[in-house]
Amino acid sequence: MNTLQAFLIAVIEGLTEYLPVSSTAHMVFLSSYFGIQEDDFVKLFQVSIQFGAILAVVALYWKKFFDFSSKSVAINFYIKLICAVIPALVLGKLFDDKIEAVLGDPIPIAIVLILGGIILLFIDSRFQSPTVLKEEDITIKKAVTIGFWQCLAMMPGTSRSAASIIGGMQQGLTRHAAAEFSFFLAVPTMMAVTCYSVFLKTYESSQMKGYELILKSNENIQLFLIGNVVAFIVAIIAIKFFIEIIKKYGFKPWGWYRIIVGIFLLIYFSYFK
Repeated sequence: MNTLQAFLIAVIEGLTEYLPVSSTAHMVFLSSYFGIQEDDFVKLFQVSIQFGAILAVVALYWKKFFDFSSKSVAINFYIKLICAVIPALVLGKLFDDKIEAVLGDPIPIAIVLILGGIILLFIDSRFQSPTVLKEEDITIKKAVTIGFWQCLAMMPGTSRSAASIIGGMQQGLTRHAAAEFSFFLAVPTMMAVTCYSVFLKTYESSQMKGYELILKSNENIQLFLIGNVVAFIVAIIAIKFFIEIIKKYGFKPWGWYRIIVGIFLLIYFSYFK
């Protein structure tokens, strides 16, 4: 993987991680189109640059994450995130190998992308009477339920953002509140995945842990740093853009986008690859 390829992967990560469009589907197409070889470092890179995207949420919502003027409010916020992330941690660990196996087949990913798009076309009309207007009104029970909804994203192509947002709206959150809680929940979820990949997981062909792969050469270190910086900047722009779009138009634009991209990927991988 060269610098340009690393830059493009980071742009895709930053753009799609928080949008309900499946970052995995976009990564699969990008890797195929540019002939990026799926070696151990590339696999690690695609996960580790989530760290930059994580920092984007923390930077944008720093008052939410670091406002300790009211200890009870701050503690309640973190308790909700901890409880909500547990289902993904448990189920993700149990099905890690099966998830990676599906990642190698783009056809199911494209199909799931289309099905998710169809759901997004109707989500606004389905949930028209929200009762939860802001994060402070989310109960721990609702947070855990949203956490289980997030687990649907273990099927590549679903989109973690889409699953948790739909779960939030099903629990009575406004689309704005559901989107923001999805961002907040992404921080512990993605941090756990990133730390597991970098510090604990041993990659098969190299028999090295993630941090050893990163530190293996100056080139790997540079790519890692470039990827995280680019993902951070692009994610900030994407989050602000996404919030404005859903305020004005809801989720239909993202539904149509998923359907169009899914059909394109089906054709591309069925007839041109």
